[in-house]
Amino acid sequence: MSKFLNLTTALALLAAPAYADGFGIGRPALPEEIAAWDLDVSPDGTGLPSGSGDVLTGEEVFAEKCAACHGDFAEGVDNWPKLAGGWDTLADEDPLKTVGSYWPHLSTAWDYINRSMPFGDAQSLAPDEVYAIVAYILFSNDLVDDDFVLDQDNLAAFELPNAEGFIVDDRVEMELSKWIGEPCMENCKDAVEVTMRARVLDVTPDEEGAEQAAVEVKEEAPVVEVAAVDPEMVAKGEKVFKKCKSCHQVGEKAKNRTGPTLNGIVGAAAGKVEGFKYSKALKSKAEEGLVWNAEELAAFLAKPKKYMKGTKMSFNGLKKESDIEAVTQYLQTFAE
Repeated sequence: MSKFLNLTTALALLAAPAYADGFGIGRPALPEEIAAWDLDVSPDGTGLPSGSGDVLTGEEVFAEKCAACHGDFAEGVDNWPKLAGGWDTLADEDPLKTVGSYWPHLSTAWDYINRSMPFGDAQSLAPDEVYAIVAYILFSNDLVDDDFVLDQDNLAAFELPNAEGFIVDDRVEMELSKWIGEPCMENCKDAVEVTMRARVLDVTPDEEGAEQAAVEVKEEAPVVEVAAVDPEMVAKGEKVFKKCKSCHQVGEKAKNRTGPTLNGIVGAAAGKVEGFKYSKALKSKAEEGLVWNAEELAAFLAKPKKYMKGTKMSFNGLKKESDIEAVTQYLQTFAE
């Protein structure tokens, strides 16, 4: 028998009753097959599975599954997205759009993480892990306390700061009619004028001005005496500093990362590390003469975002005074 159909036979097969209502291929999808694809979650909570997760568990899961790209504190690594920070930047020319500063619905975070993360191993997270990660992201954005628990009941009710910053897309009703018809292809306007240009400021610093400002700050900064260090406290501080190592380095080969190197930080004028691009908030403090003495460091490390609104540092702070004292003594052992 020939493996080829002639045209008459092919037409007869296509005209047969079995093919009258469709193509005659495939079968209806099974419920379990549909469920495997039906993973989307709506802002009202539709689609959320049962489960819960707390901030502290989320910190552990985030460190294991997410920190390689997004940093230990959701601050982003290299060009990977930042998930925290960006408050009061949406009106800037170069806004930082994060879960805390920009996203309108928390369900978007849950849905995306559940379907697409972690990178290279998508959909490997259990629902409880996803709830915990989202809870930690909220904590990293200073939106919840460290005892917060997220679940299927309170996720949809959680309001993000920029929830009211979006409008309904009504362009079909309001604008489409204006663009239907024959387009004007020539002589549509008497004259064309460029009225403004988009640009991003503060990308290239004024080297001469920056050097002069640094000299002025150094000249005005008072000399601060630092206390003698306690070896036991230094050892404890080294352990505490592990929370800082993803962003800051110390020691002979230290380099700027997400945050500046911290050699010689104790007793030094703020904003002094060469080659690091500081936030506008810190630059402003530096111009005011901020010096990182023990008192100022303690206030900053306890609650960075409260101490310096607009700081790029996404770490939520050290809770224990003993940890702050220990890490301060540890940093004193590294000269500039």
